[in-house]
Amino acid sequence: MLAYSALKRATELVGRENVYFCVFDTNRPILDILDIIPNKNIISIRDKSLPSFLGSAFSALLKIRSAKIDTSVDMEFFSRASAIFSFLSGAKMRIGLHRFTSELPYRGNLMTHRIQYNPYLHVSAFYHSLVEASLADPSEIPMMKVPISPLKEATKVDLPVFTPTEQQKKEMLERLTSYPSPRGEGNRRGEIIIILNPNASDLLPLRKWEKQKFIELGKKIITENENARIIISGAPSEQADAEDICRQIGSDNAISFAGKTTLRELLTLYSLSHILITNDSGPGHFSALTNIKTIILFGPETPKLFGPISPNAQVIWKELACSPCVNVFNHRFSPCNNNVCMKTITVDEVYTVAKSYLN
Repeated sequence: MLAYSALKRATELVGRENVYFCVFDTNRPILDILDIIPNKNIISIRDKSLPSFLGSAFSALLKIRSAKIDTSVDMEFFSRASAIFSFLSGAKMRIGLHRFTSELPYRGNLMTHRIQYNPYLHVSAFYHSLVEASLADPSEIPMMKVPISPLKEATKVDLPVFTPTEQQKKEMLERLTSYPSPRGEGNRRGEIIIILNPNASDLLPLRKWEKQKFIELGKKIITENENARIIISGAPSEQADAEDICRQIGSDNAISFAGKTTLRELLTLYSLSHILITNDSGPGHFSALTNIKTIILFGPETPKLFGPISPNAQVIWKELACSPCVNVFNHRFSPCNNNVCMKTITVDEVYTVAKSYLN
């Protein structure tokens, strides 16, 4: 999502048919929905097991080399592997981060166009600068010696709008109406759907708002809004936790959809709902494709770099002196043993923002 303007710029430079994207299988669905790159040009790598990863990575390299791709843009901040992959692609022009004198993941001398990481530049603008580097003089050390303001301005593109088909809407509405209405059967008019997304991937548990606070928030919403429906969203691995949150909220008006939707179905749900409250994770960005009002809870990472680009999103962030403690310079290995940045976000604080949307 944050790379959208960069992808759009790439298609302007060389034509849509000449842009390829290499991505893990699990992340591919959002590219299919954005529809900015031809389906046949999306090269997927399986990531469920090491053997499947190695086999599909080898196949991806064969496809890239057979397509004679001449420019590779490495959009990875944290991994060395993508730089090696870029080098093995055979592309003569290889654009990406270089460590120089910084404590960044070592990449050797694998890039021909070496960009210095700028921790003060929003990720969307940084991605855009990587594409623009293909037009710049690679002898500049480091790149890019250009004003930031045009890069920031270039990211202000209209995102595509996800519009579910009538069939998709009908199927989602049927799923929703299979549960009792908060206001009683036969009286669904005015029903408000609020989605809670309580997880942020087990890779970075520091980003999670406490489970108990999501439970308290759900109870408060239902108690004070008789027409509110709470839906807990999440991945299949989060299904048990989501169902437990519903049980502890203790109302038939709280239901779990965790592990029960594809990305398209989730976006269809967003398009029919009113508010999404989420930890700093993918859903906060995906929601930009719909009109749902979104509240994103930031902690160990910073919205100054990873903030959403949706006009319908509002961030709650305590901006502690130690934050962001998860960053490129520490390879995302934070020393934090107490995520006060998330713990000090109160239920009342989040509810106040949600209430302003309800009003």
